[in-house]
Amino acid sequence: MNPPEQSNKPSSPASTGEGPAGRNGVVIPRYGDARSRTRFRTYEVYQRERVGESTEKIKPQQLTSDAYRTDPYPLLEILREYYPCYRDWLANCFWVTRYDDVTSLLADEANFATRSKAWVYGQDDFGRDFGQELVVLEAQAACLKQHTQTVAARLAHTLQAGGGGDLVAQFAARLPLEILVIGWGIPAADVDQFVGDYWSLQRGTSWHPQLQQRGREAWQSLLTYLDGLLQSRRAEPGEDLVSVLAQLTPAEGPVTAADVLRTLLEADHQMLQGALSNLWYLLLTHPQEFDKARSEQRLMKLAYLETLRHSAPVLSAHRFSRHEVERFGRLLPAGALVVCSAAAANRDPRIFKNPNKFIVDRQDLCQREPRGQYRADGLASGIAVALGAPSKHPAIPEDRPPSRYALTRDAVVTAAQVLLDTVGDVRLAAGAEPRLAALTVGEMHTCWSLPVEVTHG
Repeated sequence: MNPPEQSNKPSSPASTGEGPAGRNGVVIPRYGDARSRTRFRTYEVYQRERVGESTEKIKPQQLTSDAYRTDPYPLLEILREYYPCYRDWLANCFWVTRYDDVTSLLADEANFATRSKAWVYGQDDFGRDFGQELVVLEAQAACLKQHTQTVAARLAHTLQAGGGGDLVAQFAARLPLEILVIGWGIPAADVDQFVGDYWSLQRGTSWHPQLQQRGREAWQSLLTYLDGLLQSRRAEPGEDLVSVLAQLTPAEGPVTAADVLRTLLEADHQMLQGALSNLWYLLLTHPQEFDKARSEQRLMKLAYLETLRHSAPVLSAHRFSRHEVERFGRLLPAGALVVCSAAAANRDPRIFKNPNKFIVDRQDLCQREPRGQYRADGLASGIAVALGAPSKHPAIPEDRPPSRYALTRDAVVTAAQVLLDTVGDVRLAAGAEPRLAALTVGEMHTCWSLPVEVTHG
């Protein structure tokens, strides 16, 4: 008997029990078949690694230290230059720190996702976020455009009348909160309670157990309050955001207090305060750059953009792998937490010259590259993770309001210009030693106190 003929054709996936071949010709085994069960999975790979064996220049404890809370940049420089995809065993996450790597992860929706603030509270199914509804965006834009200048002028006059004070406490931190309560139509008698609960709600997304507990208490307090406010606005609507939400008619059913709370929670609360505080901190501690910025409004706008690059108030964004994926020489398991460090990436010497220097008229600020380095909705300024992904719409669209990126930029520049026009001259108070810091690791990194003296010009 003759032996069977040998075929030169490879066996089909169906005949071998394997999955289909990939584009490069490599057969992809199905999860659960005999071949895949004999291969190492990601958790088995990491079990074979020894903690500290190849990262002797940095220890995971340093990333939660007080030194990192006050000045994260020295440690981030070590990560960026030596461990661009660092396995943090204590926090069970990966740190990515180079500019091109971070922007690629922020733009990669096929393999990575961003989880909501409600998810952090364990309430991902709670309410609906209507923050991207066109009428809501229009109401937010109208509020910022209408009230930024008047609120800034009132606060600046108070600062000027006292001959100075704390520029952060009396101006930069108050401005966003006053615009918030105006935009949401909060009655004057309820402002203090509302602002306190709102601040606790946002800080509760931290890892800190006490902050989380206060956030949960604020959640319940705000839910009760917003329920009454929503019913009131249904009876007597106004132009505030609660009235706008009350008049929505989504197919899934009427807007509830849970929806209002979810929309309030998911909105950015850090960039306007943090960017305005950091801008003034950098200007007052860099007198030559301050002289440039105050010479014309165009340069004040560039000073804001450089502030986002040099001292971003939101240091990082969290991305989660949708499935097992290989990146940067690492095999990331499904659900892996990847810390995309904007602070490290924005000072990457591969992208920016003299990255640690604050330069108002920096020539290499604008980078036009597809993966998040250039925004259609405004000039590039490094990575501003709190403002979301770059918009596909132009800076001044004809059929929709400007993006949060453009609105925040214009609000900060307007407020800064109003302050300058009102007080004439502003300088650090004698003996003042301001600094940037986070209240706890992972929170907004900004200037919390900035004592100044002002003289009307």
